[in-house]
Amino acid sequence: MKTIASVDDYIAAQPAAAHGVLERVRTAIRRAVPGAKEVISYGIPTYKLPSGPVLYFAGWKKHYSLYPADARIVAAFRKDLAPYEVEKGTIRFPLSRPVPVKLIEGIARLRAKSIAERKGGKAAAPTKKR
Repeated sequence: MKTIASVDDYIAAQPAAAHGVLERVRTAIRRAVPGAKEVISYGIPTYKLPSGPVLYFAGWKKHYSLYPADARIVAAFRKDLAPYEVEKGTIRFPLSRPVPVKLIEGIARLRAKSIAERKGGKAAAPTKKR
């Protein structure tokens, strides 16, 4: 079994039909939390700030998932999450539907804010593009 060392490796190991979808998810998270470090944790892509992990995503046969979907996320995005399966801290998005980029960005920003508040820090500030 090949070791997954990076998010690029993770996406490449997924079925070809999922590559574009997972890249869009990745881009949305990176745009929302540009100061987050991109790593593999628990075998899946993870975005971490110094105050802790912000968000994870994983590809599956017919869907991709975001973790964790805590009570604050579910409450804040209740209406937007209505078409998706949300249970036990997981949001499942069908691979067959367009990626809800703005929703994923909003979830990532709120998670970053929550992590920073819990740890007594600040959410990562956007970095300047060169």
